This record gives sequence, C-alpha cells and structure tokens, in this order.
Amino acid sequence: MSTAPPPIRSFASFAPLRTAALAAAVCLLGAGCSALGGDEDGSAADAAGGPGGDRMKIVMVTHGGEGDAFWDRVRKGAEAAAAKDGVDLTYAGDADTADQADLVRDAVRDKADGIAVTLAKPQAMKAPVAEAKAAGIPVVGLNSGIDAWRSTGLLEYFGQDESVAGRAVGDKLNDLEAKHALCVIHERGNVALEARCAGVKKTFEGETEMLYVEGTDMKAVGAAVTARLRQDTSIDEVVMNGAAFALTAVESVDEAGSKAHVATFDLDKDLVAAVKRGDVQFAVDQQPYLQGYLAVDALWLYRTNGNVSGGGVAPVLTGPAFVTKTNADSVAEFAAGGTR
Repeated sequence: MSTAPPPIRSFASFAPLRTAALAAAVCLLGAGCSALGGDEDGSAADAAGGPGGDRMKIVMVTHGGEGDAFWDRVRKGAEAAAAKDGVDLTYAGDADTADQADLVRDAVRDKADGIAVTLAKPQAMKAPVAEAKAAGIPVVGLNSGIDAWRSTGLLEYFGQDESVAGRAVGDKLNDLEAKHALCVIHERGNVALEARCAGVKKTFEGETEMLYVEGTDMKAVGAAVTARLRQDTSIDEVVMNGAAFALTAVESVDEAGSKAHVATFDLDKDLVAAVKRGDVQFAVDQQPYLQGYLAVDALWLYRTNGNVSGGGVAPVLTGPAFVTKTNADSVAEFAAGGTR
C-alpha cells in the first residue's frame, strides 16, 4: 500500500447532480453502454441494476492520495471490473481518515448498492461501515486492514497479508546475507506499514531498525534516510514501503556514500526499471490492480448472485510476489501499461 497527501476527490456530498455527472462519465467505462457493445434493449443494464433496469451504483473509498501511481492502478482495476459488469463506479480517495469516513457516509446517503473501502486505520471506519450495514449496503475491504476486516463488519476482503509479506522479505534478506536492515515507515499508525516492518523483524536474523518519516514530504523522507545512513554505516539494507519512496532511497544511499542495498514493497514502471538496472534489489508486488478489480466484481457478484468470496471468513490474497532482476522483464510490459 502507499499514501500521498492530497485527496483524489474531496466530495462534500454525493449530491444528486454531482453523482449523475460522475455516473454519466463512468458510464463510458460500463459494459452496459451500447457504445462499448452493450445490449441496445438494455438487458445488460437490467442484469446489473435493480428494479426498472437502474444501473447498480458502487462506490470505492480509499485512503490514497492524488497523483500516487499505486492508487491509479487500484482505480484502473476497479474501472475495468465496472466496465465488465455494467455498473456505475464512483471512486474517491482521501488520506485523512476522518474525511475518508465522511466519504463513506456520503455514499450511504446516496444509497449506493455497494461500497468498497480500505482500512488503513480501522477504528475510524467502524462507525461509517456500521451505518452502511444498517442501511442494507454491503461493504467489502481491500488493500489495508486484513487483521481488522471481519471485526469491522466487512463482507469480504481482497489484499495482501502484510505480516506474511514482511516475513517473506525477512527470509529473503537472510538469503542475501544482509546484517542490518532499516525499515522505513512513511505513515505512523498505518496498520499495513507497521505489519510489514514487524514481519521483517520477526524472520530477519540480523538487526531490524524502524525509521519513521513524514511521507507527505518526499524531500524530508530522503533527508532522513540519508542522515541515518551517515550515522550508522553498518546498515546494509534499506527497506521502503512504496515505489516512489524506494527511488528516493536510492538517491539517499548515493548521497550518504553508503554501500546499502534498497528493497521495497510495491512497484510501478519506474521501479521495475530500477530493479532491471540493479538499483533496487527486489520489490514485493501485492497487485493493486487486482485488488481494485476484485473488490468491485465481488460487490456485483454479491448483488446479482449472492456470492461471497472466501465464504466471508477468509481473505482473498493478492500477494506477495517478488519482482527481481531475473523476472522483471515479464512484469515490465504490464507496469508500462499502468496495471502492475
């Protein structure tokens, strides 16, 4: 998972006119639109929608910020599923948890047919999720909150087990014979990031050190990593929690004159290129496109056929998968297209 400061879309409310405009725009992505091959008699829309052929409305609310390539991939996956299923999708994101909760409440007031949410800070989402359930609206989770989705009351969950991913990174560092890892957390209190670094510490046989930085200021992130590397030359591995942060860490290593290697969770096309060059040792791919796709598709399946992935008791895992210099070419094409 990844974060950035500004909101992708800051809805004061899902007012009817605004929703209508967004629905019309997203309709271009819907399989039920005749321009993309939908049935002219509206039968596809009837299947996707409720009484009278109204198109199903699904809202996705994440904690992602604008301009973050990670969340762009989540959104692309969600839009692809919406196009296939013939539903109207509204995507909104805000890194502020209170604002994220308000976006969910807006979706409830707008009588969405289904809501997908992330649980970066689960406690803040409990009340709005409860309001959605009380209104009869199914809510699924994705990306963050794998340890909290059931207690929060979500129907299903799609994402990576961050603790498992962290432990896998720790094992890989052992194989690489690293001795001192600096695990950088760019958002204090984010359960996914905390779980990753805790997982690394659990299996890594060397020393694991946590460094908390302000992820909303990339220059500050780079300066903090550079300073720590200069202070302790025994650090031989820097583990970051996002593609952009990893590329910044590569610069920090150079500035500090350090011999440390850089590894990261999550990737984009620039990060894949860095792995191919050898600037980054490896990346952990949790497949954000797949998370967005599955979350929307799951809500459609639940509303149209009563299906519940994982039976409502187990998460559907989308990672971890390692991208290294040996397999980066097989991922590069999809990364260039913005889906990996």
